[in-house]
Amino acid sequence: MRKHIAVVALCLAAVPALAQTPEWCKPLPRPEYKSIKRVNVSDPWFEVYKPGAGVFAIYEPHQSEEVISYLIVGEKKALLFDTGMGISDIKKVVSELTTLPVMVLNSHTHDDHVGGNWEFDSVYAVDTAFTKKNALGSWDDAQEEVTPDQLCGPLPAGFDPKKYSTRPWKIRGFLHDGDRFNLGGRIIELMATPGHTPDAITLIDRANGLLFTGDTFYPARIWLFRPETDLAEYSASIRRLAALAPQIKIVLGSHNIPVASPDRLIQLVAAFDQVQAGKVSAEPTSPGKVTYRFNGFAFLMSTGSH
Repeated sequence: MRKHIAVVALCLAAVPALAQTPEWCKPLPRPEYKSIKRVNVSDPWFEVYKPGAGVFAIYEPHQSEEVISYLIVGEKKALLFDTGMGISDIKKVVSELTTLPVMVLNSHTHDDHVGGNWEFDSVYAVDTAFTKKNALGSWDDAQEEVTPDQLCGPLPAGFDPKKYSTRPWKIRGFLHDGDRFNLGGRIIELMATPGHTPDAITLIDRANGLLFTGDTFYPARIWLFRPETDLAEYSASIRRLAALAPQIKIVLGSHNIPVASPDRLIQLVAAFDQVQAGKVSAEPTSPGKVTYRFNGFAFLMSTGSH
């Protein structure tokens, strides 16, 4: 286990000892974080980093998703892009980072990105049936996230994994492709990028050269196997992102590592095209799933889906 996990163990509730450290946990801490400024917060479930001016990456390294939510701060308002697992109190962490009013958008509505939505009054969403269903909360998907093999170290004090679910949350209003948000001296633009899910979106901060890609791209194996995934839409969406690469300085995905080079967006299209053309061998991964690897990219897909 990591040294810093042992240090915070007194602040967290113990979980049953694992027979062995999960494989996903062994590379942690990820070396890329050494080059990003860390911001101290009171809750040891989270690690917070500052990859850009007025941008906070709220990272959850103790659960296998290694999900990252982003707080984007303007002069008058702040935007929280995703609310994480809901295992600990992300609203408290946000309040330590800004006193401005906070609106919430979700990169998409899988359970690991909406867990803290219920804590906020101003949650906006894409108008899809998939979104509305997920706003009702999730039990089964949430329970899969807190089995012992999905945890790296202890859980927050008072957290009972047997009762864990993503709570229902209210949608204040619906959003659309091209909508813009003025945070005060900072304009954030929404781009619809369906494929991973029907409601997947990307945020663009053109003035600062930042692109927040959610689960459409992140520097790890990209999940494209769930029934709501549409590979044709995903192909179209990553082409939209690749076209933005010349305007972007940093790509900020929602898992594992919060920074990537814009060149990877162009390379992503090429890698995915190779898979779709049947030029990449499938690696059996688990029942019904295979992994395709090409040029540093990995795609987890359903058997025979490419």
